[in-house]
Parts: sequence; C-alpha cells; structure tokens
Amino acid sequence: MDHAAFPAWADVAAHLVAVAAGRKAADVVFRRGIWVNVHTREALPDHDIAVAKGRIAFIGPDASHCVGRETQIVEARGRYMIPGFCDGHMHIESGMLTPAEFARAVIPHGTTTMFTDPHEIANVLGLQGVRMMHDEALMQPVNIFTQMPSCAPSAPGLETTGYEITAEDVAEAMTWPGIIGLGEMMNFPGVAAGDAQMLAEIAATQRAGKTVGGHYASPLLGTDFAAYVAGGPADDHEGTTEADAIARVRQGMRAMMRLGSAWYDVKAQITAVTEKGLDPRGFILCTDDCHSGTLVNEGHMNRVLRHAIDCGCDPLVALQMATINTATHFGLERELGSLAPGRRADLIMTSDLRSLPIEEVWARGVKVAEAGVCLVDCPHYDWPAPARATVRVKQALTGENFKIHAPEGANAVRANVIGVVENQAPTKALQRDMAVTDGLVETQGDVCQIALVERHRATGGVTNALVSGFGYTGRMAMASTVAHDSHHMIVVGTCRDHMAMAANRLAQVGGGITVFRDGQELALVELPIAGLMSDSPAAEVAAKADRMVQAMVDCGCSLNNAYMQHSLLALVVIPELRISDKGLIDVRTFREIPLLEPLL
Repeated sequence: MDHAAFPAWADVAAHLVAVAAGRKAADVVFRRGIWVNVHTREALPDHDIAVAKGRIAFIGPDASHCVGRETQIVEARGRYMIPGFCDGHMHIESGMLTPAEFARAVIPHGTTTMFTDPHEIANVLGLQGVRMMHDEALMQPVNIFTQMPSCAPSAPGLETTGYEITAEDVAEAMTWPGIIGLGEMMNFPGVAAGDAQMLAEIAATQRAGKTVGGHYASPLLGTDFAAYVAGGPADDHEGTTEADAIARVRQGMRAMMRLGSAWYDVKAQITAVTEKGLDPRGFILCTDDCHSGTLVNEGHMNRVLRHAIDCGCDPLVALQMATINTATHFGLERELGSLAPGRRADLIMTSDLRSLPIEEVWARGVKVAEAGVCLVDCPHYDWPAPARATVRVKQALTGENFKIHAPEGANAVRANVIGVVENQAPTKALQRDMAVTDGLVETQGDVCQIALVERHRATGGVTNALVSGFGYTGRMAMASTVAHDSHHMIVVGTCRDHMAMAANRLAQVGGGITVFRDGQELALVELPIAGLMSDSPAAEVAAKADRMVQAMVDCGCSLNNAYMQHSLLALVVIPELRISDKGLIDVRTFREIPLLEPLL
C-alpha cells in the first residue's frame, strides 16, 4: 500500500472505534511488551497494542477483546515497543540512491518516516526533477514526505544552476499530495534583507498551512538572525554550538541537531538540554546528509539516537527528539511519531533502549524488517532518459584547462585558499604564499588544486582555485558531479593532467565520482540519474563508495568522510570560502574575491 493510497484516519475511524470497543477484531495484536510512551516519557510494562487498517486502535494492559480468529498475534516477550524513527531533515540524493533504494537501506534501521528536501535534483532538473522524487517517495511502504526546494540557486548571482526555482513553482508544488512544506531556506541574507521572491515562497507555504524549513549558516546571532527568524523559517539545522541551539529555541524555532556522514553537531548542542535544562520539546534529531556507506555499515536515525544517548541524553528524551517532536513540528502529531490510538502503526521492537538493537520494524501495521533484513518491496519510478543524460561538457578537457596563470613576471604569489575543516560544513578562508614556475602557480605541501567544471549547459567553463586540508600526495585527482548545490563537476587534484582524466571519465559515464592516481582509475561510483543518484541496490553503491573512500586514503587523505567535504566545496551559502562557476566566493561577504593577490 503506497503512501498516497494509505487511508486517511477519517476513512477508517469507525472501524478503529469498533476494534477498540471489541466489536470487531484487530488485524494484529502485539502482546505483553513495554510500551514506550513518548507523550508522557514513560516505559510501561505488560501492555498490548491492537492494530487495524494500518493504524493503532487500542493500547492497554489487555487487548484480548480485540482478538478474533484471523488476528495475528505478535509476542513482544517483554521487549520495548517504540515508535518508528522520524528523520526531520535530510537529502535522499546524499545517499547516492533513489528514494526506493534509500528506503530499502534505512527501513531495517528503524526509520519509518523521512522529511526530505530534494533540492539537489532541483538544481539539475528543476520542478520536473522534484516531481520525480516526490512520486517515487509516495510509492514506498514507509512515509516519505517531500519539502519543496526553496533555493535554486542557493545564492542568486553567485552561481549558475541547471534550473531555477520560482515562487510560482513553490505555489504549484504546495498542491501535490506528498508536499509537507518548504525546504531549507538557504538564502538567509535574502530573507534578512526582505527579498521579495524569498518572502513570496515563504508566504505561499504558510498560506498552504505547511512548514517552512530553515538554514541559517552564520555564527552571527544579532539583527540578521532576528530578521531571518521574523521572515518565517520554523527550524534550523546549521547550528554547531550550544549557543546556536539556545538562540534558535528561544526565538521559537526548532533546533535540529544533525549527525550525518560528516556533520557531528549533536554533541556540542545537546548540552542545551542535558546541562542547561532547556525544554527538550524544541529539539529534533536529524541526519541531513548520509552517504550509502554510512547507511549500510553504520545505520541511519538509530545511529543518531545512540550518539545522542552516548552524549549524555536520557534515552527517552532522545527518542522524543526523533519521533514525537518531529511529527509535531510538521503538524502530524495525530498521524505519526508516537504509539497511540489513531496513529499509523509504525513500531520498532528492541530489547534495550540504550544500545537500540533494531530487532523488528513495522510500518502501517506490516512487518517491514527483521534482524537487519528488509522484508518488503520498495517500488522504483520509471526514470526517463532526460534524467539520465545530465552531464554536458563542451569538449574533452586537457591539462591546459586547469592551469592557474600568475601575473606576468611574478616568482611567487599570495593565494586565497579554501581550508577544509574536518567533520564540519564551514571552511576557513586561508592565505598561502605559492611558488610560480614558468608563469604557472604550482601546488605545494597540503595545498592542491580545485576546479569547478560547468556541466549543465556545455559552456566549456572551468573555474580554478586552491584548497587545503585533504592531504593528497603524488599524482592524483578526484572528480564528482555531486557538488552541492549547483551540482556542476568538482575536481580536486595535485596534477592537471589527472584532473582532466577524472573530469572526462565522468562525462563518459554520465556522472558520479571517480579517483585517479598515477594514470589509473582507482575507484568509480556511477550516478547516472541527474549525476547524483544510482537506482542500484544500496549495498552495491556502498561497496563502490567504500572503494572510493579507500582510494582517497590511498592518495594521502586522512580526513573523516572527506568525500562529504569534497561535495560541499561549491556550497556558496556556508562560510567562509567556496568555489562556483562565477569564481572564488567569500561567503562572509557574499562577494567574489580574486584567487591571487600581489605579495606585499
């Protein structure tokens, strides 16, 4: 039964009432488990749960009056019965998977509800791409709600995307059945300045009675932050400190604390609850970005919950932050996020609330996973040919395209360099004195080249810059068509010829990630759909992604989940320095700055 066809409460209310009263039989009864009630923060032993039509009809110490000849009895045997996990903010494309394969990967980890923002595909294929993601999401056996992307481009004037999202697009999407709200409003300077299009998108969302997602990627919590909050965003996941979390909840926002493949922002912020004692209802756990290797090898929302508990959070409080708090935020408290009558029967069986072994997962009253194995089909959308032909490069690239020319007569230059910060999205604005050979700036030490290759309109444009922090050595290059958010092609390397090899390879296969060293390809992850996703099984994609990560290590990189850092180097809404098709962007001032400056 897909999401769109799942019956509304009103359609089955009379049946639920009859089951609760004992006049009709339940479809499933879970017997003698520990009912974890996230409304009251209690764990109540020896309780039964009766399910009918995919929803909970009755919970109490004895549901025998709901049992008929056809009722399936599930013996909980003293295990905890907890709500299915909700991910409050995430991008399916970051998993390198389509919605179907992403669902198949996370269902065994207990995730039964996702609030997804497909702004990656919006940058490549526009509103049509969003609709494809939305439609495949509705086909799944779990709940995948779609937020309409708000910012494509994320920073108008500082990047060129494949498509642009308009206020009219947002208003149209608000009529689609699976749209839950507006995706993260990344153009925070625009909102703070009263930009007419940004406010029109927010107004269209609020008129539809839906939730506006936030993205305030600045450490400044003064008048710009106040203006942004006044503009309507209801949550924010870009906080990295306790002060960030406190500022957001004090202003009536939900603080979304993320643990993704490379973002470790829970530990620094959860002290607002565990030490400062703030009301935990204002806090939500999420992943934001998880690549397929993390999903297959480590988990999804179960991983975030375990981490929050390890950081000192009470398990029941952490569970609220991944269930009822999220559902309430999106206006779905009567629909999901808890085990209570009328709600969707999304339930996890676990024998321990701290280590959280995910022993059984049920969604809409159907067992969907057991012992780490997905038991249900996750249907695929029929992705059309245009969605598989999105890497357009004017001509084969050579090392010439990646030369950085120094001013005439210079023996050395001072360069503005992007500094990668491990486990965080922000970068540092660095300066390095660089040697010049035969008129060209040469990489040295920990500084290597980065280039952005235009891939939407085959303009032939290549922007060259410098980056520090990856630790690459020898002759190598890594290229990816996943380059948030404009999703041109990012190439990082120590050798111009290898950079050309890597870029040409991705043009040949239609998108993905590749690593070259000493003239040989070490790893390739094909992502043929929009240059962002594969419709192959998650385990296959994860195996290729693991080889890609190992190839980065073999080239000298020791950063944790360095691929995620690589993929964000063009995200011109997160400080401090980024690269775009327009040039090197200082995100502190939202201005293009020169790559090279004269030595004083």
